Amino acid sequence: MAIPNLHRAARIEDAVHKLVERRLRRTGWRTNIIAYTGYGAPGWARVMCRVLLGRPDTRQRGRLEKVRGWRSFTTLPAKHVTVTIETGGVVHEAQADRSGFIDTTVEADLPPGWGSVRLSMPDAEPVEAPVRILDPEVRFGILSDIDDTVMVTALPRPLLAAWNTFVLDEHARAAVPGMAVLYERLVTAHPGAPVFYLSTGAWNVAPTLTRFLSRHLYPAGPLLLTNWGPTQDRWFRSGREHKRATLARLAKEFPDVRWLLVGDDGQHDPEIYREFAAAHPDNVAAVAVRRLSPAQSVLAGSLPVPHDQPTEGPIGQKWLSAPDGAGLWTLLRGAGLV
Repeated sequence: MAIPNLHRAARIEDAVHKLVERRLRRTGWRTNIIAYTGYGAPGWARVMCRVLLGRPDTRQRGRLEKVRGWRSFTTLPAKHVTVTIETGGVVHEAQADRSGFIDTTVEADLPPGWGSVRLSMPDAEPVEAPVRILDPEVRFGILSDIDDTVMVTALPRPLLAAWNTFVLDEHARAAVPGMAVLYERLVTAHPGAPVFYLSTGAWNVAPTLTRFLSRHLYPAGPLLLTNWGPTQDRWFRSGREHKRATLARLAKEFPDVRWLLVGDDGQHDPEIYREFAAAHPDNVAAVAVRRLSPAQSVLAGSLPVPHDQPTEGPIGQKWLSAPDGAGLWTLLRGAGLV
C-alpha cells in the first residue's frame, strides 16, 4: 500500500521490513495481536493494538520471569493488515498502519467500569483487549507521566536511560517512592476516577510497563504511548507533540472531567502542562510535579526552584511540587484537593 510523499527514512524502513518479513515468514514466524488497554464512555470505546510478527513460541517466551529491555524492540510490524473488533455483538474492522498499529474509535454499548473487546484476524489467535469505560458522572481523573514520575528511568542522563531501556532487566527497575500509594489514595478518595499513563515511550515497551505498574501496585489504567522511528514526513516523532495532542484529545472526549496532571521537572512536563492549563482551564484540577534531586536537575539542564507549599498557576490552578508521593499527598490534602 503505497503512500505518496512518504519520507525517505520511512521508505527505507519499509523496504527493509519487507525483505526481513519475507525471510521470517519462511522460517515459521506468525502474526500476533498485541492488545493494549483502551478507554471510552457509554456508546463508544477507543481500541488500540499492534499486529506483529513473532516466533511460534512467543506465547511461551512471554512467561519468562525476566525480560531484557532490548527484547521489546526485536519485533517486526505486520503492515496494513485488517483486524476484526467485536464488542457487544457489533463487529467492526480496522486496518493497521505501517507500524502495525491500530488506534480506532468504535461504537460500543459497554457499561461504566472495566470491560473488554475481542480482536481477531484469520492467521492469528484472538485476544481480549481491556477497556475502561468512564461513568458520565465522573468529574475527576489522574493523568500521569511515567518516566521519572512513577518509574525511575534517569532520562536526564541519556546513556543511563539507554541502559535502563535496552539492557536492564525489567525486574531491576525501581518505582518512585510513594507514588503508587498516592494514586491509590486518590482513586479511593474519588470513586470511579480513571488513571491514564501518558509517556513518550514506544508501544514496544507497553507490556513491560503494564507488568511494572501491576507489580508495584499502581492502579490499572490505559497507557498512552507513541511509536519510535520515522514518520510519513520526518525522521523521528515528536514526544512533546504526542503529549500535547493527547491532552487536547482527552479534553475533547471528556469535557466535564478535571484532571490532576502529574509529571516531573526533569524534561518538559511543566511546560506542556502549563500550556494545556492555559488553553483548557476548566479541565485542570491541579498540577503535581515530582521534583528531581539537585544532581538530576543539573544533568537535565535546569535548576528548578523548590516549592514546599502550593502555589497558584497562571490561571488559578494549584501547582504542587515535592520529591516523592508522600510529599505530594501532603500538599494535595493541604490544598483541599482530596
